[in-house]
Amino acid sequence: MAGSGFGTIFRITTWGETHGRGVGVVVDGCPAGLELCEEDIQCYLNRRKPGQSRFTTKRKEEDAVEILSGVFEGKTTGTPISLVVFNKDQRSKDYSALANVYRPGHADYTFDKKYGFRDYRGGGRSSGRETTARVAAGAIAAKVLRSLGIEVFAYTEAIGPYSIDLSAWTPEVREENPLYMPDAAAAKQAEAYLEEKMKQQDSCGGVVGCRISGMPAGVGEPVFDKLDARLAQAVFSIGAVKGFEIGDGFAAAALTGSVNNDAFCLKDGRVEKRTNHAGGILGGMSDGSVIYFRAAFKPTPSISSPQTTVTRDGKEKEIVIHGRHDPVIVPRAVVVVESMAALTVLDSLLMNMTSRLDGIQRFYC
Repeated sequence: MAGSGFGTIFRITTWGETHGRGVGVVVDGCPAGLELCEEDIQCYLNRRKPGQSRFTTKRKEEDAVEILSGVFEGKTTGTPISLVVFNKDQRSKDYSALANVYRPGHADYTFDKKYGFRDYRGGGRSSGRETTARVAAGAIAAKVLRSLGIEVFAYTEAIGPYSIDLSAWTPEVREENPLYMPDAAAAKQAEAYLEEKMKQQDSCGGVVGCRISGMPAGVGEPVFDKLDARLAQAVFSIGAVKGFEIGDGFAAAALTGSVNNDAFCLKDGRVEKRTNHAGGILGGMSDGSVIYFRAAFKPTPSISSPQTTVTRDGKEKEIVIHGRHDPVIVPRAVVVVESMAALTVLDSLLMNMTSRLDGIQRFYC
């Protein structure tokens, strides 16, 4: 299958299906000498795994990661790092009735048309469980970034119609509620809204925000490999994402240049911006301020309410989807967005190392 790899220098290749033996990833291009153990990765996977709260699927998976290669005596060796997470709680029989049915909102129809065959057990390769592998790889990228003073922080910005107060958000609060919202009041409103949707056998969508701090200026490319374009590709590769915007995003279309332009100033002898409408990226390259973007997630397509569809042999049918499904994807997607951002930023930093001759000379001379 094409398209299972991401990155240029720090490159990952994911594999596996939701109801197969497991999922995993091969990470190539990680520098040697990084202290790395399974717990470094596990703490990220624990944020994504199912069964965390009443707002997630009841599928019970430990998502215990195993490092198969690329680490010796607690440090990366510079060779490919292979990671695996074995599946423990598959219920493939829940999907037997859907073998010849195209579920609304899923990739069943398009996958069938592309390959002429599909793994109908929970969506197979198209399942959100594939993101387990991305998070495992993203945990490694994030640890490298932290060693460089760069932090990637994603969070739930909105669930349905309820959004956090961006002027008063508190990062520490993110871990204090099951929705990963850094605003306690908004989290309570969103939880009540979700309870109502669950009673109605329905689902909802939301928005994940992400902030990247500590980035030096000048990372990225000015044409096709713009940093914001690469971030957009990374985030749009997450199955349920339907929208991406950076900085003011679509709101910038209603502004004037005098408002939207971020004025430069000097602070302690350094170039800074007075505002950040651009979201930390100018001309495809980081400008030294916080990179800020948002991703819009659609409602979970698997709902218990009756839906109309078509079978593989061309007959219309009404279906009710059984099994264990999240009423909202957003909370578990927070760490997925964070991981994809970390992978993109680290790869861009490594690509940037050859952009100037004096930098190469300092390294080799």
